[in-house]
Amino acid sequence: MVRPRTRPPYEADERTQLLGWFDMQRAVVHWKCEGLSETDAHRAVLPASPRLTAAGLVSHLRWVEHYWFEVMFLGRPAVGPRFDPDTEDADMRVDGIPLAQLLKEYEQQCAVTDGIVAGHALEDVGRHPDFEIAEANLRWMLFHMIEETARHAGHLDAVREIIDGEKGYY
Repeated sequence: MVRPRTRPPYEADERTQLLGWFDMQRAVVHWKCEGLSETDAHRAVLPASPRLTAAGLVSHLRWVEHYWFEVMFLGRPAVGPRFDPDTEDADMRVDGIPLAQLLKEYEQQCAVTDGIVAGHALEDVGRHPDFEIAEANLRWMLFHMIEETARHAGHLDAVREIIDGEKGYY
């Protein structure tokens, strides 16, 4: 699925605006990865942040959507690299995994998230019994994921500019 890099209509209802802003940020993530070689996709550009790579950020965004919408909201089992207590930044450890695969997995997770969101009211609250933060409602989770995705799209802006000079807002 190709998500548009356009802002939602000014007069749109709340759900349309939330999902429009979310989709725009997701589209920026894909855009910032276009044309990157595997070497560049896995290149760390900040010495103190060796996991901050384009590939690592894509993987992180995939797993953070899983975390919020499947685990916290639906109450599914807390599995995946975000729950690995023995490995710091486990969701960003992607050495040897092709960027195309990571982008595909991210898009698949986005589709799962879209289905979850479509089937629930913004006022519905999360269900995971082991995490207090699961008490947040779907609206809060969507706002948080817009924040999270936009923050990392900004990281991708900087990573891409450092790697090859490519830049652009959206």
